[in-house]
Amino acid sequence: MNLGIIGQAAGLFAVTNIDDIVVLALFFAQGAGHRGTTRSITIGQFLGFIAILTVAVAAAFGATFLPDQAIPYLGLLPLALGIKAAIQAWRHRNDADDDNPAKTSAPAAAAVATVTFANGGDNIGVYVPVFATAGIGGMIVYVVVFLILVAVWIAAGRYFATRPAIAKALSRWGHILLPVVLIGIGLLILIEGEAFGL
Repeated sequence: MNLGIIGQAAGLFAVTNIDDIVVLALFFAQGAGHRGTTRSITIGQFLGFIAILTVAVAAAFGATFLPDQAIPYLGLLPLALGIKAAIQAWRHRNDADDDNPAKTSAPAAAAVATVTFANGGDNIGVYVPVFATAGIGGMIVYVVVFLILVAVWIAAGRYFATRPAIAKALSRWGHILLPVVLIGIGLLILIEGEAFGL
């Protein structure tokens, strides 16, 4: 197997998904103290990324599930989830014990998958030409390396969310940071894609 293409795949994944580590850490912080958090986040992250790869591979073969002009509107998904999280944080703003996990809930796999897909929607435009020029063998290497690195990213997000200093900051501010990050991602996708003429 060509080590060069493995390195290229790893580099492409890292460059296009670096922001996911922050989002994953926030999801892990949100689910701290809840059973099934790691499973839910793992399932959601893999589902969202597999959806990205499915669209990119299909487009590399000439099939188009999402027209280019629809991709910027994927920003509405994290924007809606961020607004929902902000409303929940606002409702619990006066709760005495902010560290009580009963006041938060573990992130649902569907929510994680939605954010992953929407946040990676612009990556599809990067992956398609790479996949199309890599050939079937190269494309398989890219997909396998990407899926391995999804697991590494999940582990990194969990690692950062469980470091004492980071965990303390996330437990104190995570309920504010998560909606801000999700809303920011949504707005960035909408603005960069010039959705609604922005």
